[in-house]
This record gives sequence, C-alpha cells and structure tokens, in this order.
Amino acid sequence: MELRIESLGGEGDGVAAGPVFVPFTLPGERVRAQGSGERRELVEVLEPSAERIEPACPHFGACGGCALQHWAHGSYLAWKVERLGVTLARQHIETEILAPFAAAPGTRRRVALHARRGGPDGARLGYKTRRSWDLVDIRACPVADPRITAALPALKRLAAPLFEHPKSAPTLHLTLTDAGLDIDITGVEAKSGGLSADARMQVAERAAAADFARVTLAGEAAYMIGAPRVRLGPVVVSLPPGAFLQATVEAEAAMAAFATEAAAGAARIADLYCGVGTFTFRLAEIAPVYAADFAAEAIQALTGALASAPGLKGVTAEARDLARRPVLAEELKRVDVAVFDPPRAGAAEQTAELARSGVARVIAVSCNPATFARDARTLIDAGFRLERVLPVDQFLWSPHIELAAVFSR
Repeated sequence: MELRIESLGGEGDGVAAGPVFVPFTLPGERVRAQGSGERRELVEVLEPSAERIEPACPHFGACGGCALQHWAHGSYLAWKVERLGVTLARQHIETEILAPFAAAPGTRRRVALHARRGGPDGARLGYKTRRSWDLVDIRACPVADPRITAALPALKRLAAPLFEHPKSAPTLHLTLTDAGLDIDITGVEAKSGGLSADARMQVAERAAAADFARVTLAGEAAYMIGAPRVRLGPVVVSLPPGAFLQATVEAEAAMAAFATEAAAGAARIADLYCGVGTFTFRLAEIAPVYAADFAAEAIQALTGALASAPGLKGVTAEARDLARRPVLAEELKRVDVAVFDPPRAGAAEQTAELARSGVARVIAVSCNPATFARDARTLIDAGFRLERVLPVDQFLWSPHIELAAVFSR
C-alpha cells in the first residue's frame, strides 16, 4: 500500500489517513508500507522529506530505544515542544513555553541493558527490539556516554555467569559515577537461592578486571572497590544501589538552575520527592529545606552527605510516602516555596495539599506532561498561575519530553 504521511503520532510514528501508523516516516512523505490494521511496517520511502537525515546509530530501526534519529534536529525538537503545548491545552492551560533544553548525543549517564544467554565468555547485551521481547545485541549507542559504550565488551563478560537458571533474564542498570560504572543487576532467577558462590566469584572477578566501581545483585553487594559518588551542586553524595539520577548531567544542571532561580528569596523550602538530593543541596544554599522521599535509602544517602557540605542553610530530611501520606497543608505553614519532582504517576495527593496550603510559589519537575497537566490544573484552580515552562529533552531521539515549571500566587 502507498500512503501519504500527514503528521506524527505521540509515539513518533508517521500517521496517514485512516489513521494508519508507519514507523520511521515523516510528515509529507510518500511511502510504501505493508501489513494490516492501523499499524504497518515501512517498506520504502518513495518521496522523502527534506528533513530526513541519516540515522546516527547502526542499530536504528531494529533497536526499540530510538524512534526519531531520521529527523533533522530542529524539526524534531519543535515537534516535542508542540506536543507539550497540546498536552497542556487539553487541560485548558496556557503559559509561556521557554526555549527547550536539548541533550547532546553521548551524554546519557544512565542506561538499562538487557542480557541474554551467549557464550561462556560473553552474554548478548543490548536493548529490546521494537514491539518484541527479542534483543538487539548492541556494539554502539550514540545516546550513551562513550565510557559506557567502551565498557560493552566487559559488561558482556560480566553478564555471562548470570544464567545458571534457565528463567533468568538479567537487566544491568548502569550509572556512570565519579568512581566509574555502578551496576545494579535485576532479573536473576532466585527461586533456587540466587547465584551460586562460584557464579558470584566470577561476577566479582570480572568486575575487578574491568575496574567497575560497584556491582550489586538487586541491591546486594557482589563487588565494590569504592562507594560510587556523584556531585549534586555543592555536595558529593554516595549513591545507594539503583539510586535514581537524572539521565544526563547537563539536564540536571538546567533543571536545577531553573529551580534555584525560581526559589530565590525563599525563607523556607520544601523539596518533595527529593531522591538523593538532586535539588535539595542547591536549594539549601538559599534557605532551610525540608526534604522528603519514599525511598529510605535515598534519604540516608542525602543525610549522610550533609557532613561534607558546610555553609548550607540547613536540611531536615524524612523518609515518607507522599502518595499515601502527603505533607499536609498544616505542615507547610512555614514554607513559602515548594519543589516537587514525582514519578510518572504524578503527585495528585501532594498537589491537593499544596493547593490547600499557604505556599506562595511551587516549582514542578516532571517526566510526564500528562500527569503534570493534571496536577497543574489542581494548582491553577486553587489560585496559582503557571508562569512558565521549560521543556527538557534529555531522552534524545525518543518521543519522550520532560519539563520544569513554576507557579505563583
């Protein structure tokens, strides 16, 4: 079937009349596609768009990680910003949308690689294929920091001993830290007690040979030469296994700069969903901070780092599930600025309390524009004004867009 692509859908697929969705196509292109139903596969581009470019990755098209490497960067980024505006409009929200921050290739410090059984000296390692549980055994990843790409052969050797049980399907969660690669492995079959002592020894030996900083098995240490550390503003934090960090250092810095500028002049700040302190320590250079997060390990890391951070205005931290037990409006009486950075589900319960509180300014960071728009609507209905939004593209060549925003009343 020949199709004329009219627009792009939310997942980055081209959309023709019907609608019919065809991946790796661009608006205005005439293409030949095969298949049936709404979703087809691209066979040939008959009339390419002037904005079509050569993909940066040899695995593009098979790998399920990137959807838009074939689109010129300016148009790709403009599409993401437009989608953010459409999402806000669905909640009848209008605001100033700033020029977006865009991550560069080779800057991702966090990736998750799936492993499958290979030879005795190396597993197959990579990302899942499009719409499949199969694996693309990668040899390059232009999104990731080059130090992660350079470690791929050693990571494949590290994963080889993880397949003692036939049902094991390990995932290696990699974080590039100041001490080197921190690797938390999940998905190793544990019904028979997990890995044998011999397999654990092989993992430790291969980690040492590769000079990895730490390897943990679902949070349990298998090898560590030194605590993986990262700098968060003025403070160096020792990371717990599997700790959340922003995907790129540059995006973290852009969002932190946005938050601290918006929080200037605060008398007391609440940092909700604070994690290991991505924004906490920077905010504590402005005013005393109350920090809360559901992950007790993250709070321990945050408080443990405070001793190395003289000159802060003060930080009080608490492990608290903000969905089940949000910080109440009454508890926020002395707070004039609140920051929240929730998971993809958003912060409906906590936003309701912020709406009831006397907080004058709210700074939101979100990885999901749809749940952000819902929470923003709650604040706006309570008298807040959404002043501005910063789009953040740190998941390069994906349809995913993040944001930071500031509300005041």
